[in-house]
Amino acid sequence: MQNHSFRKDLLRMTNAQAHAFTKVPEVTLAFWIIKVMATTLGETGGDVVTMSMNLGYAVGTFIFLAIFIVAIAAQIAAKSFHPAYYWITIVATTTLGTTMADFADRSLGIGYAGGSALLLSGLFASLAVWRLSEGSVSVSTVATPRVEIFYWVSILFSQTLGTALGDWMADTNGLGYGGGAALFAGGLAVLAALYFYTTISRTFLFWAAFILTRPLGATLGDLLDKPHSLGGLDFSRFAASGIITAIMIALVLLLPQRAGVHPGGQRELEPQ
Repeated sequence: MQNHSFRKDLLRMTNAQAHAFTKVPEVTLAFWIIKVMATTLGETGGDVVTMSMNLGYAVGTFIFLAIFIVAIAAQIAAKSFHPAYYWITIVATTTLGTTMADFADRSLGIGYAGGSALLLSGLFASLAVWRLSEGSVSVSTVATPRVEIFYWVSILFSQTLGTALGDWMADTNGLGYGGGAALFAGGLAVLAALYFYTTISRTFLFWAAFILTRPLGATLGDLLDKPHSLGGLDFSRFAASGIITAIMIALVLLLPQRAGVHPGGQRELEPQ
C-alpha cells in the first residue's frame, strides 16, 4: 500500500515537473539583446532575398513562409525549450514579417500608415482571440501546442507591424534610419522605466516592448545596408546579414538562457 502511494506521489511530482516550464525563454536582458539582433537580421536577410536577389516581395514572402512553417513545426514538436529552435523561429518571423510588410506597404499600394493600421488590427485580433480562449496572453503560459500557436501568430503580426512602423517613421516622416532607431530606442527606455518604477501590467509591457524592438531592428538593418544617398551606411546586404548572423549565434551560445516558469507548474510544485 505504501509502495502504491509512493508511486502515485512520484508520478504526480514527475508530471508537475514536466509542466513546470514554458516552451519560450525567460524574459531577461539577454532575451532582449538577442531579440534586437534577430530583428536586425530579419531586415537585412529579407532585403537580400527580395532586393539583392531580385526575387520581389511576393516570392520572398512565399520563401520565408515555407521556412517559417518548417521552423514553427519543429518548435511546437519539441518537448521542452530549445534555444536554437526558438531563435530560428524568431528569425523566421522577422524575415517573413519584413517581406509581408513590404508587400503590403509597397506592392499593394496601401502605404505605411495603412499597412501599420491593418497589421495593428490583426495583432489586436490575435491577442483578443488568445485571451478569450485561454484567459491570458502572458508568455508564462506558453507550454502547450494550442497556446504556442496563439503565441506565434501574435509574434508574426507584431514582427510585421514593427517593420511597417520602422519604415513609416524612417521614410515617410523624414526621421532617417538613425533618427528612427533613436526614436524606438527611446520608446524602449520609457517602457523599461515603467517596468521598474510602476505596477503597469507586465504582460502589456512585454508586448509593447516586443513590438518596439522590431522597428528598432528594422531601422538598424536599413541603416547598415541602405545607400548613402538614402541615409544608410551602404554595407553589402550579404555581408551585413552574415556578420549579424555570426554575432547572434555567438550571443545564443554565450548568454545564459533558460525556459520561463509556467505559473501552473509552479503551483503544482508547491507543497500541499
